[in-house]
Amino acid sequence: MKPTPSTPHAQPPLLELHDVGKYFRAKQGIFSAGRAGTVRAVDGVSFAIQPGETLALVGESGSGKSTVARLALRLIDASSGRIAFRSTDITTMGESQLRPLRRSMQMVFQDPFASLNPRMNVRQILEEPLIVHKLGDAAERRKRVDALLSLVNLAPWQASRYPHEFSGGQRQRIGIARALALEPELVVLDEPVSALDVSIQAQVVNLLQDLQRRLGLAYLFIAHDLAVVKHMADRVAVMYLGKLMEVAPAHSLFATPRHPYTRMLLSAIPRPDPDYRVARQAVRGELPSPTNPPSGCRFHTRCPFVIDRCRSEVPELLDNTPGHAVACHRVNDIPVALDLTRDTPTPDRTAKRLALYAQRSKDRANTQPG
Repeated sequence: MKPTPSTPHAQPPLLELHDVGKYFRAKQGIFSAGRAGTVRAVDGVSFAIQPGETLALVGESGSGKSTVARLALRLIDASSGRIAFRSTDITTMGESQLRPLRRSMQMVFQDPFASLNPRMNVRQILEEPLIVHKLGDAAERRKRVDALLSLVNLAPWQASRYPHEFSGGQRQRIGIARALALEPELVVLDEPVSALDVSIQAQVVNLLQDLQRRLGLAYLFIAHDLAVVKHMADRVAVMYLGKLMEVAPAHSLFATPRHPYTRMLLSAIPRPDPDYRVARQAVRGELPSPTNPPSGCRFHTRCPFVIDRCRSEVPELLDNTPGHAVACHRVNDIPVALDLTRDTPTPDRTAKRLALYAQRSKDRANTQPG
């Protein structure tokens, strides 16, 4: 697991979201059985990211993670709340005011093939942001492109090739290089490895961590693969149906998850070793409609610990322990979960297996010719 930064947060946050919401008007037939309505994709989300920190945003598909990513970069406008970058309110800034700040905030998209222009070669793709921001002459831009390719472990001679001539992992490296072209402080990573093979995922994750150490980058890391999150994140924020359920340092959240939804997510991580077991959290019911979310706690329709208060009163996201915030009315009533990422071996099965191996070895020895 990535260690928690040891330096205190003496400087102000790089990115802040305060009670941010994003609502979409749904047409008839898209959600809620043919009825029109308002989709509250993000509803009252607040968090901050420090310089050089990785905050992972996790949750099921449809929880609002990618919408938060686009709100943070002002790719879409918020319906409510406030977004600040380096203590400057950017919520209602016009495009001309935002343009200088866009150099400091960049994004790496989930699908590296769809996010790269197939009609441009790599040199043109990496030069484009430099041209848009009027940085350097042709010779300086060429030198910068070569340096960017080397930074992501690609050869400068590959700059003349087109996206379809690269593998998926190489295309994602090109996407990362493009995001770094303007020397940003914050990079939003929208599920950057989910479309890649597992072996390639590890390479890209290691590259991202290396770049963060070398360049001092801050990451907003959107993901659903909790194994990758545990390896990458300093802190983790868990989303469900547009709201934050739990925010904590990664080591604390994985060791002692406090919200029932977080426990459900962690208990669902597959374990490849048959000699290890973990207590599964039962999942009840189906994901509610985003046009008609449940009253009170949005998770109450699937929660095994629900009480009447959960159905009527929205829980606040409050610190249960310093730095570990939970939005749950019963957080102090529910026993602290065991570490769901550190399985406990089942002694009976292990003993039986060892006894079986010993018996087989003894049988083989007895059948050997004298």
